[in-house]
Amino acid sequence: MAQEMQSLFHAQHPHIRVFYTPDPEDFESRVLADMRAGTVADVFQGCCTEFPAWAQMGYTLDLRPYIEKDLDPAIIADWDPAQYRALARPDGFQFGLPKYHGALALYYNKDLFDRYHVPYPREDWDYDDYLEAMRALSHDRDGDGQRDLWGSMMTIAWDRTQVHANAWGGHLVDPANPNRCAMDQPQALEAMEWLRARMWDDHVMATPLDVQNLKPHQAFIAGKVAMIEDGSWSLKEILADAGFRIGVAPMPAGPVRRVTLATTDGFGIYAYTPHPDESWELLKFLVSKEYGRAMARASFLQPARASLIDDWVGYIREQSPRQAEDMNLAAFADGQIKGYSVTTEIHARMSEIKGLVDEAWDRIYTLGQANVEILRDVCAHTEPDPPMRGFFP
Repeated sequence: MAQEMQSLFHAQHPHIRVFYTPDPEDFESRVLADMRAGTVADVFQGCCTEFPAWAQMGYTLDLRPYIEKDLDPAIIADWDPAQYRALARPDGFQFGLPKYHGALALYYNKDLFDRYHVPYPREDWDYDDYLEAMRALSHDRDGDGQRDLWGSMMTIAWDRTQVHANAWGGHLVDPANPNRCAMDQPQALEAMEWLRARMWDDHVMATPLDVQNLKPHQAFIAGKVAMIEDGSWSLKEILADAGFRIGVAPMPAGPVRRVTLATTDGFGIYAYTPHPDESWELLKFLVSKEYGRAMARASFLQPARASLIDDWVGYIREQSPRQAEDMNLAAFADGQIKGYSVTTEIHARMSEIKGLVDEAWDRIYTLGQANVEILRDVCAHTEPDPPMRGFFP
């Protein structure tokens, strides 16, 4: 796909030459190092917590002058407003434009649900229903005294955990003050304790160690977990490799609200590029319908532009007719359509606080060595404004 799109861009812009570099394995740290060294690509992609952190550090170009001068307003209207806003700093500095609209949903193994006589997830499911299904689907299948099938699994990451905190009415970052950590508040702690208890008390939600450090979609494909909380970005691999019938449902409703994640994958321009105008031409191409269709066709990436959703569904059903025939692909768009999608909450010093939070979550969820109360220490350590360092023994 990359070569095909590169050739198309060159045909449309014969005075500009583009050199494509695939993302490295250690993408986040490698790109940041290249930014600091001045060797990063003129145009790059970013996501989640790292993209706004690069903008906070001053490594991204403010796109507002180009947008105001040279971007069709119809393109902006075609994007999810929440996703577009999430690619800007609170001061209005627009550091990115949407790449695709990844959405979180619940994948489930229909064969396992049928084998253990568990009803398929419904659109009105809540967390009690979710837990009941997890318990019914967790088993020691070979009788060796060790569990080898877990009800569900999720990625322990900032945005995926935030979804649960939001479902309880909590936050990781104070919505009114991006300098303030909010994961020490009762609602957020209750949500994160619910997750910890499923992994370490009930053992119905797999930890990375339970599945030999497989990613959730890999554990799902391998038949080690019956459900996963994952996004439309994993659809291509799951459809290609899973040897069982697959279902997709919206995320369960929390005690306070139903929430799902709208990812903040986007494209940006390096602040110190010697070619800002040429980079803008490439960026416009990357958010075009042609490129959106190419990503949807090649990787099943859910388009950021709403007008391309029907094309995306068509590509999936055309390439995976058997698996996708009865799949509820609309579940991925449910949050966008019904207005319950959220984007990543960003702390004013994201790169610093995230390191502390990851360290805490590793102890809580991956290793089972601590309870969620240590997150109070994380929040306390961020105020008033001390230099943040690792502090767990």
